[in-house]
Amino acid sequence: MIRPTMSRHARGLLLAAILLPAHAMSGQRLSPSLALRDSTASHTQLFTARDAAIGAAFVGLTFAMFPLDKTIARGLEHDTTVKTIAERGATFFELISVPGAYVIGPALYVVGRVGHHEGLQDLGLHGTEAVVLATGITGALKGILGRSRPYVTRDSNPRDFHFGKGFSGEDYSSFPSGHTTVAFAAASSVTSELEHLWPGHTWVVAPVMYGGATLVGVARMYHDKHWASDIAMGAAVGTFTGLKVVRYAHDHPDNYFDRMLLHASVAPDGHGGTALGLTLPVGN
Repeated sequence: MIRPTMSRHARGLLLAAILLPAHAMSGQRLSPSLALRDSTASHTQLFTARDAAIGAAFVGLTFAMFPLDKTIARGLEHDTTVKTIAERGATFFELISVPGAYVIGPALYVVGRVGHHEGLQDLGLHGTEAVVLATGITGALKGILGRSRPYVTRDSNPRDFHFGKGFSGEDYSSFPSGHTTVAFAAASSVTSELEHLWPGHTWVVAPVMYGGATLVGVARMYHDKHWASDIAMGAAVGTFTGLKVVRYAHDHPDNYFDRMLLHASVAPDGHGGTALGLTLPVGN
């Protein structure tokens, strides 16, 4: 019997669909002037016609991948390159995304707060905000669209949608990929922040962050938890959310969440540990 393999064309299209959001949105990063916490900074338009066009293109590309979902899913089972990568670290990459992103971000914020390092605070805070917001968007889409995971139909029916059923359990919450969304939200927000903390070194940071996020998506497909189009849409949602959260935060330095968390206090709790105190902002 001839085993199905993933063609170079299908593999290239998948990689392009995952990484295209990062490339397309690269022009949306902050300008150096907006990286400063200056309350007098002029507010720029957060969402533009270009954003709408890019978003529509991502959706179109994702749906265009549907015919390839079955081929890619079955090809991954026998693709030696993917199997080599996945078998050595699939679970590790998944854990780095979830729950890793929910631990690393807050930890960076606390370390920055204790060490009075404003840049590190921003990195942890805005990365966490991006991950939480992206997770909310993806969670809503999962629940509403109710797409069955590949293992439910034995990789045979990528068009198996049951609207609203995604809220009932994991089997029908495939689209988009939550792990991939989180990974790309973290990658895009961290890369955007570090672009200003470490100017001129994006060429080092971006490949590491986005490369790691891509491996998270590959791992989810390898474990038969997601179709390729789930990964593509997760990458788009995560990248878009991460970049917009960072832009908004720096363009609105007086926003509610930053005022609440960036003015938190860290002090001994009297029992040998430390306690985080929050001051809730008053007014708008």
